[in-house]
Amino acid sequence: MSGAWMDRVEQQTRLAGHNRVAMLLFRMGDAQLFGINVFKVREVMRRPPMERMPDASSLVAGSCNYRGMTIPVIDLAVALGYPSLREEPSAHLMVTEFSRSVQGFLVAEPQRLVHCDGESLAAPAPALGFGTRVNAVTRVDGALVAVVDVEHVLASLNVTPTELSAPMQRIARVHDLQPRRVMVVDDSLVARNQLVNLFRQMDVECVVAQDGREALERLRELAQADEGEGVTLVVSDIEMPRMDGYALTRAIREESELRPLKVVLHSSISGIFNEAMVREVNADRFVAKFQPDLLAQTVLELMPENFEKF
Repeated sequence: MSGAWMDRVEQQTRLAGHNRVAMLLFRMGDAQLFGINVFKVREVMRRPPMERMPDASSLVAGSCNYRGMTIPVIDLAVALGYPSLREEPSAHLMVTEFSRSVQGFLVAEPQRLVHCDGESLAAPAPALGFGTRVNAVTRVDGALVAVVDVEHVLASLNVTPTELSAPMQRIARVHDLQPRRVMVVDDSLVARNQLVNLFRQMDVECVVAQDGREALERLRELAQADEGEGVTLVVSDIEMPRMDGYALTRAIREESELRPLKVVLHSSISGIFNEAMVREVNADRFVAKFQPDLLAQTVLELMPENFEKF
């Protein structure tokens, strides 16, 4: 099954960088469709035998042997409010790479690969009832698709560090980055909070945007603002509704007032293809989520010696 799904991924991902999103659709036991970015997906297979993990979170169904690696298996159905799939023989395992770690997610029924325009993705209205574990919705062939916020799911398992190390905090204090400001762009509330907390530890003020379109509009406003109100550097997610990080970077490089800005693309999507796209859109750096010390070091290297508003 993995070959049937993933043979088409390369063709789909060629759309990246043009504000197009390639997603793997799946169901959790009813008619509702969910989606996840195909860049995160390594393989889809029938649920393998699993071992129980003592004292694990209720979201963790167990662990399994995946190509010689022991990986945790997260019951995505439970995370999304559905009955557990741990004992469901027809369940499938969606193996993902997220922030350079590999894990599996149990899903009921994988569907197909699709692509959609980033402009069609929008934040879900609270009345839809998806909660914080869905960060965007769109329609594919008329059907509502809810895009899962994988970062939120994994953050609830405390699998990623959020604090700067003591040595890096000391280094940041030596640099004395005030009054520099950084723009944080991410559609995930969890990721935005992580970044704001990181920059707070560095004594750096943040301007926050939820997607590339909002970020670009805000940057244009700040370019006309009084001295000291602008930003020096942008740290942006890649996959976002309305305008993705690639398109945002291209737009920044195309506008003379914004072109001097430093741009760090910060994403859970990794791999050779993504690194090539980062170079193509002229971002200054790519840092995989979430590595606080590495991101902080990158920011220190890119911050200019003398503050200047852009």
